[in-house]
Amino acid sequence: MPTPLQFPCLCLVADSSVVRPDELVRRVVWAVEGGVTLVQLRAKELPGGQLLSLATQLNTSIEGRATLLVNERVDVAAAAGVDGVQLGEEALPVSAARAILPLGSIIGRSVHSASGAKKGGADGADFLVVGTMYATGSHPGAQPAGPGLMREAAADCNLPLIGIGGITAENVATVMEAGASGVAVIRSILTADDPREAARELSSALRNSWPDTQAKLTTQAQPAIGRPF
Repeated sequence: MPTPLQFPCLCLVADSSVVRPDELVRRVVWAVEGGVTLVQLRAKELPGGQLLSLATQLNTSIEGRATLLVNERVDVAAAAGVDGVQLGEEALPVSAARAILPLGSIIGRSVHSASGAKKGGADGADFLVVGTMYATGSHPGAQPAGPGLMREAAADCNLPLIGIGGITAENVATVMEAGASGVAVIRSILTADDPREAARELSSALRNSWPDTQAKLTTQAQPAIGRPF
């Protein structure tokens, strides 16, 4: 059975273009020990065989302590036996991914607009990653949409929403107050001197902001994938 998503959700995008694959597994494990509850493996530059090997290593190393998704590659996710996939806004329809993946697999969709969020909800995704919240090194020069995008998405969508883009312990509360059920980061944890401590700090800030938003979020439909909070 897939490892259920936990809320509030702290997602680490494990990008092999940021940290080389032979170091990535170790840093992800440290991050999970520090409080990361969702790992999205993103390795666009790796061929399928290497990606499968990396996904399998991560799956074994995490041992069900966090939900593990593979970015885009539905075939690799199925072969590696991970919990599901994270699809881009223009990727396969969720229904097509579900036809390939085992029953109960978790499928996220990344969106960049309120209309994209509405479409993602209608498409049958389990949750949405919404961005970009703030300026980020992952997309230099891109104009961030800000927490206002999260408010717009939350107004039209009953799915759990995860904010991404330049999120830190200092601004996470603002994103949560806008309607998020969690946040996703890359470099702030992945390239930290101590990924475990970086995850711990962000997880603490995230959970401290959760009681302020929980009452608002309980009016939304709670997904079957979520654990009671």
